[in-house]
Amino acid sequence: MNMCHTIIQLIPEPWLCTLQHMEYVDHHKSDIDKRLLHRMSSSHSIFVVTSGKGSMVCSDRESHLEKGMIMFVPSGTSVKIESSPGTGSELQYYKLDLMVAELKEDISIHSPTIITTEQHEFLKGIGTQEALPLIQLSYSPWSSCLEALEQMLRQQVTGDWLEQWEIQLRFQEWFRALLRQSDPKTEAPDERTRLQSSIRYIGDHYDQTITVDELAADIGLTRASYTRQFKKITGKLPLDYVNTVRLERSKQLLQLTDDRIHEIAQNVGFSSEYYFGRRFKQYAGISPGLYRRHHRQEVRVFAPYLEDFVLALGVKPVLQCSHHYWGRQQYLGLDDVPEFDVSQKDAQFNLSNVPDFIMLDKGYDRWNLDRFEQVAPTFYVEHLGEDWRSILRSTADVLGKVNRVQDVIGAYEDKALEAKSRLSRYMRGQTVAFLRISASDITLYGDQQGYVGPVIYQDLGLTPHSRVQQWTRHERRIFIGLEQLSQLHADHLLITFDTGNSAKPGDERELLERDEWKRLPAVKSGNVYEVDFMSWMNYGVISHGKKIEDILRFMA
Repeated sequence: MNMCHTIIQLIPEPWLCTLQHMEYVDHHKSDIDKRLLHRMSSSHSIFVVTSGKGSMVCSDRESHLEKGMIMFVPSGTSVKIESSPGTGSELQYYKLDLMVAELKEDISIHSPTIITTEQHEFLKGIGTQEALPLIQLSYSPWSSCLEALEQMLRQQVTGDWLEQWEIQLRFQEWFRALLRQSDPKTEAPDERTRLQSSIRYIGDHYDQTITVDELAADIGLTRASYTRQFKKITGKLPLDYVNTVRLERSKQLLQLTDDRIHEIAQNVGFSSEYYFGRRFKQYAGISPGLYRRHHRQEVRVFAPYLEDFVLALGVKPVLQCSHHYWGRQQYLGLDDVPEFDVSQKDAQFNLSNVPDFIMLDKGYDRWNLDRFEQVAPTFYVEHLGEDWRSILRSTADVLGKVNRVQDVIGAYEDKALEAKSRLSRYMRGQTVAFLRISASDITLYGDQQGYVGPVIYQDLGLTPHSRVQQWTRHERRIFIGLEQLSQLHADHLLITFDTGNSAKPGDERELLERDEWKRLPAVKSGNVYEVDFMSWMNYGVISHGKKIEDILRFMA
């Protein structure tokens, strides 16, 4: 008879079990002959061996005992336990006595406890001691097993009813895990399954002290092997993963509770408020207190060249950036928002528009914007522009708008999918290239990275001209000369003009008068489309949406 079915037949409703009594037995302290007799009782018992070796004798049948073994002894069974001499350590174990509540038939609603035929036959057949088997069980991770037992034993002495209830809750959780892991239907886990179990353990016990050595030992791996395979699955080192779980949970507590910062730090497993605050800022980019405020009130934010992300989340910035040559991002429609010219390296805030919070991307040093760190708390976006979804998520996180992210991303993806379907009917393999033209340079954008490649070639499925793939080689952009331009025989050209190097208005358009330009196939066929500089030379869900709208207007 297999072991988990045997327990279920003995205890058809295991959730009715409660912990009646618990003790820790050390044979070194028990008696001289190192033998203990646990007499027949009305309680089921569980023995969890924590140290040493020995044997358990029941009805002249002997079972070996050693560290890590768990034995279930049914009620009405007497067992004698003996420690093996000369093993270097004495036998030690937890003994748990279980009481099972009985359910009586409720005549008023006709809902008696149901006992299956199999259970009835089994229960009828255990009238003799020989019919009561000893059942070996298993629990992993072993450290979590011992930790739960230690906590239950320590709390057992209390007379407080809430503490007693806590013991029973811990017991129920432990007992459920014990039965589930001992189910004979469950195959022996492979290394990946054991690692996933370890990852779940971290998720359940992040608030407790966790070491890599214990995690590795619990699933039978060396520290090096555990760390290597853990990173392969999660992308993080074990302790980095633990801290990530703790910090994500702390975000929830900061949003949903009024608990003090030091209380939240302790609740998620950090030893001090100072260390928690330092780790939180490293992880989230802002302090725990600021994070909480942003989730509870509107934020006056200045986010140069990140306004697209801020506005997409429903937050209007207190200022919008502009540039002496390029102007402002008119596609955002922020006509009533004051401008801040980032090209003036010494520009300052007016008293009426000092922000409460500043967000900067990786180009902040180009505009000398980090000088404003003393004005307001400053968040630095670490993601590359191509990873706009992650930028949107981190922006939402620090501004308290997490609930909007999925709707924004979902709307864009639906828009792109519909456009891709329409374009596939019209384009049928025709090739495309994108050029940024200034008075001094011709810039060809690649098909994998940059402001345009991921949108037009990946999201919309348009086909880049062969020279685009050959020349850019996964670069964001490259400069090309007139000779290379002459080889760009794309069926369609998207172009935008950069006025940054123009000495006078119109200098950037002189290329259009050259013979090399006029001989291009796309020019001859009238398939050249001029697009807005600011909406195409930007990352962000709004700017990418504008790109899709432009392409549909031109090509579908």
